[in-house]
Amino acid sequence: MERCELIRRLVLNSICDDFENVDQIILPDVIREGSRFGLTIQRSDVVDALGGLVADGLAKVYLLSPMMGPDPFAGELASMPPLDVPEENFQTYFYITKKGMDYHRADDTWWPFDDEA
Repeated sequence: MERCELIRRLVLNSICDDFENVDQIILPDVIREGSRFGLTIQRSDVVDALGGLVADGLAKVYLLSPMMGPDPFAGELASMPPLDVPEENFQTYFYITKKGMDYHRADDTWWPFDDEA
């Protein structure tokens, strides 16, 4: 598997069960799991992967804040925002789509580790 596809899968895995922010959760998760593959992953790699996942309809991006109310889906953004610098207030979040979940569940052969042991 190519490096960029592996990073995409790691990012998708990181957002498959909750709304996640790049700097708060996704980046640390992907760096940690990528190191198991011998990869050094930068923030820009994760942001690029997120942009591709959003463009491909596998993930959506949301602006979440207390002012948005109790429905997190109400803050959906139409496109990928610029994330050139780390967020200080953690307002931009990503979540997998149904299409992304179907893709995620369709093939787990990319994950070579036995995490049960």
